[in-house]
This record gives sequence, structure tokens and C-alpha cells, in this order.
Amino acid sequence: MNTERQKWLLLITLSLIWGSSFILIKKSLEHFSPYEVGALRVLISGIVLMPYALAKIRQFPKKHIAWLIIAGLSGSFIPMFLFPLAETEISSSIAGIINSMMPIFVIIVGSLVWKFSTSKRQLTGVFISFAGACVLTLGSGDSGEIKIYPILLLVLAVLLYAVSTTTVKSKLQHVPATMLSAYLFSFVLFLPALVTLVLSGFFRNFNADAGTFQGLGFVAMLAVFGTGLAMMMNYKLLSISTPLFASTVTLIMPIVAIMWGLLDGESLTILQCVGTIIILAGLIFLRSQPKKALDLK
Repeated sequence: MNTERQKWLLLITLSLIWGSSFILIKKSLEHFSPYEVGALRVLISGIVLMPYALAKIRQFPKKHIAWLIIAGLSGSFIPMFLFPLAETEISSSIAGIINSMMPIFVIIVGSLVWKFSTSKRQLTGVFISFAGACVLTLGSGDSGEIKIYPILLLVLAVLLYAVSTTTVKSKLQHVPATMLSAYLFSFVLFLPALVTLVLSGFFRNFNADAGTFQGLGFVAMLAVFGTGLAMMMNYKLLSISTPLFASTVTLIMPIVAIMWGLLDGESLTILQCVGTIIILAGLIFLRSQPKKALDLK
């Protein structure tokens, strides 16, 4: 498979996985606190990836440990708590709009910190798709009450994702995707997640009943697919494309969320159809960008 097809396949697959993560977070919050959901998500991912990480421990890039910590905390740890915290007070529509801002933050962080260059065509494509994401999510009819605090949490989470994405592309691109994900969750983030889980009272208040194990099932699915597997694919996508292209996954995720709504018995509105068309139009416009755009100077 050529690189162009591979990156679009990864983008679509990631959109399906991460777009489905919101409903898993919602289901997990019915059984656990936001801190427990975030810590369990990281901890389970670390346990699953631990055997591979230990097998490749001699190849651990010690000289890049600082960049591993930055990428891990900003992209795979702190946002895991910010999203559940925000989703206890904010509607999925507003969350979807803010999450769709990631390409914009990638452009800002990439330009200011890493001196990435961005073409006008890329900017146009991103803003077209972002406008479509706004129309799509508002078209769900669940705009909800606008609350400043959870919105700020989500903005911070998206900013941190942009920091992680650009850091991985700039400093850790040489580390294979599977190894990078395994090192982050098994070595860098495992202990902080365990400490957080202990402090949250998870073990002290644990009840071995059907509801708890059902909640663990939702979190396990979120960890294995929405975190461990998805991050591997994301790092692979970053290695063969640009940070801006990889971040456009957040523009497609609202479409997946709407699909879940349809499966759950919701109806499709005209605004949702229009928003979907606008998002796809922006991505098609972005797809035709010059290949050298957004490379490191």
C-alpha cells in the first residue's frame, strides 16, 4: 500500500475509534469518577503493552526521555482526565466543536514552537472543515448550557494534544509507533496513573458487583482500542504525514458520533447532513495540498 492510501486509511480508522470513544467515556462515567476513568484508561493500556515494552527495553531512547515525558503527559495523560471532567457538565455538541479545534491549535503551536510552515490551502481546508464540524454538532439539537469552566478544560486538553502531536513529529518521529506507545504507557505514565487511581479511592471503595465489572468492561474497551491501539496508529500516521493532516481526525470524529446517535435511535437532521458535506469538502480541499507543506524548515 502506498503512503497516500495508508495515511487516509489510518485517518479514517482513527476517526472511527476515537469518534466512538465519547460514548464509552459516557458509559464509564456511569460507574466511576472522572479521575478513576482517566487513571484506569492509562493503567490498562500500560498493562496490555507492558510485555512488548519489556521485550524492547534495551532500545528505550534514554536520550529522548524528556521529550517522551512531554509527549506522554500532554497527549496521553492529562487530557484523559480533562475530558471526563468536562463531560460531566457539558453537552456532547459543545465538546465536539471544541475538540474539532485541534488542527487550528496544531497550526499555532507548530508555527510558534517548531517553526512549521503552513500553506494557505491547508488553512482554508481546515477552516472549511471546522465550520462543518460546528454546523454538524449544533445540528444535533443538544447545544446545552454553555459553561466556562468545562469549556476551558476542553480547550486546555485540545491545546495539550497539539503540543504532543507536534513534539512527536519533531523529536520522536524516529521511534517506531508501537514502541513509542508501549514505552509511554508502560514506563512513563504507568506509575502516575497508579498513584492517581490510589488517591481517587478506587481500591478503597471497590465493590465486586455486576455494575462495577460492567464499568470496567467499558473502560477496558476505551483503554485497549481508544488509547493503546489508537495511539499506535496515531504515531504511525504522524510518521508518514504532517501534524496538521493527522489532527484532522478531530474533524471527522463528530460524523462518527452522529452515526452512533442514529444507531441509538436518533434522527438525522438537515443541519447534520449539511455539516457532514462541508467537513468532507474541506478534507477534499486539504487532500489536494502540496506534499511539502507543513514540513520542518
